[in-house]
Amino acid sequence: MGEQHDIDEDTPIFAIASAAELSGMHPQTLRQYDRLGLVVPARTQGGSRRYSLRHVQQLVEVARMSADGMGLPAIARILELEDRVRELHLRVRDLEERVRVELERRPGARVFAAGATGAVVTLRHGTRVRRATEVVLWSPRVGIAPMDDGQDEGTDAAPRDEPGPGVRGTA
Repeated sequence: MGEQHDIDEDTPIFAIASAAELSGMHPQTLRQYDRLGLVVPARTQGGSRRYSLRHVQQLVEVARMSADGMGLPAIARILELEDRVRELHLRVRDLEERVRVELERRPGARVFAAGATGAVVTLRHGTRVRRATEVVLWSPRVGIAPMDDGQDEGTDAAPRDEPGPGVRGTA
């Protein structure tokens, strides 16, 4: 009845010989991948390489993709994109947790709302943002002759540069 201990997959715990054995590669291959920037392990204070479980998984992926005929630059790009996707997943998870905590702190309240200017504002439960109620009228341009292109005379004219009489505000 042993306890199960979860190992953080980002903790650099494996020496190069162990990582090479786990990934099924020669240690010299791991050194080459490190020099190329493909799978870069952490370093101890003495300069020794230390690989994490994630590094070992990446090494296995590199071996598979290489065996499938992919070039090392393409493999490097795939690993870079996979790291970016992982970072984004972690960020989304963090943001979802923050929203969940905020919703628990303020049950029934809005987390945010858009103000009249478009800015994000905090509201108390049951309050609303005042809406702008100005009316802006459109007027056709004066002094522009309608184009004779065979259309009916009732076509819309282009808007004027200045507001016409009876128009409030600015366009």
